[in-house]
Amino acid sequence: MGHDRVRLVLGSATLVVAIATAGSLWFSLGLGLVPCDLCWYQRILMYPLVVVLGVATIEARPAVWRTVIPLSVLGGVTAAYHSVLQATTTTCSFDGSCAAVQWQAPIFGLTIPNLSLLAFMLVIAAGLSWSRMAVRRNETRRHN
Repeated sequence: MGHDRVRLVLGSATLVVAIATAGSLWFSLGLGLVPCDLCWYQRILMYPLVVVLGVATIEARPAVWRTVIPLSVLGGVTAAYHSVLQATTTTCSFDGSCAAVQWQAPIFGLTIPNLSLLAFMLVIAAGLSWSRMAVRRNETRRHN
């Protein structure tokens, strides 16, 4: 397994989380939207991924999946729950307006939690890809 392929997959995942992080900051700082509790939980799980994946990309460390996948799965579950709340109810059990749609993409109609879910799913897919790369690499080393 070449370092170039590892860096390409890791770099792609880093780009996804960097865009998601910048987007969340733009929604709150640029548009003045106040994040609800579920948005904060998603941010707490997304923001560290920028640093974790950035360092892993520089060092070409595919074993970072052990850290990235749990954070991404938790974030994905939170974003999925948030998306379901927005689609099915007008109230939320958390303080704040978790069910309110504060912004919607003009083209596909995606809401902020939908975008978060998409980002987490892309990172999970990348994580599963490089976890397979790491397993293959270890199997190759054992056979040689």
